[in-house]
Amino acid sequence: METAPLFTDEAPLGPEDGRAFWLTARDGVRLRAAFWSNAQTTRGTILCFPGRTEYVEKYTGAALVFADAGFASLAIDWRGQGLADRLHPDPLLGHVPRFRDYQHDVAALCELATSQDLPRPWYVLGHSMGGAIALRAILEGLSVTAAVFSAPMWNLQMTPGLRAVAWSLTWGSRQLGLDDAFAPSTGREPYVLTSTVEENRLTSDAASFGFMQDILKAHPELGLGGPSLRWLHEALKECRMMMAARAPDLPALTFAGSEEAIVDLEAMRSRMANWPGGSFRLIQEARHEIMLEAPVYREAAFSAMLDHFERAHLNAPAAPSVAVSQER
Repeated sequence: METAPLFTDEAPLGPEDGRAFWLTARDGVRLRAAFWSNAQTTRGTILCFPGRTEYVEKYTGAALVFADAGFASLAIDWRGQGLADRLHPDPLLGHVPRFRDYQHDVAALCELATSQDLPRPWYVLGHSMGGAIALRAILEGLSVTAAVFSAPMWNLQMTPGLRAVAWSLTWGSRQLGLDDAFAPSTGREPYVLTSTVEENRLTSDAASFGFMQDILKAHPELGLGGPSLRWLHEALKECRMMMAARAPDLPALTFAGSEEAIVDLEAMRSRMANWPGGSFRLIQEARHEIMLEAPVYREAAFSAMLDHFERAHLNAPAAPSVAVSQER
């Protein structure tokens, strides 16, 4: 495999042995993946499925937590973002022809994990859009022992009226061949470069928000603006499928912040209410990026996550965490 860049200058402290490689999906799209594994990471591997606009460097801090707990970790730049191939002439447009094409990327990631003999059992951690990709992958046979979903995109946060408009607009633009325009209220500038730590919907932690700004300023090639109307239409269809599908037979923990303003909390509650053995936990006062939130929220989430993976491995019943509010 050909090595790829892994930017460590602005990223949070991560394991010293992080490596990145170029991958090629079955349809020819070039992707980037990074993994962190050493002699002590023998308890299994966590497959990290990032959200929209994200890049592998955002998972270096999580990788350090996992490595300290004995887990290897593997993250990917999905097609159309990070250093992976962009799918539109405007590299700042978040665009994908079909949402299920992300499953080609999942397959390439699993092939990498197999070729590198990353330790088993494998687990999956899906954040935001990565939560939707992870759920479809599980439904289609992804072989993991347990799943954690961080603010998964199982529905976008919209009022009923706005949702109806979004369906009509995205369907109509597709019929007219205009679906590669930016979705309304979005544009070419990455969100974190147009917001402030006080106003942003991602994190209340100034240090984490500063990292997200600094790395895009240092490496603008990682930046991504708003989604295309085509992406939005595909996402709406994918979310509808997520909510209709039968829950898989897999231990699952979903957590989100009470200040979530991007994806739909009620969709998470509804999905997990029908997931045998699943649980949903709300972290009070946290925003969307819980793994990049203030330390008290971040540590609560990682503690619950690692406990979930350990109990799934031992096939033990789940226990509530005193640091988070358990709804089920």
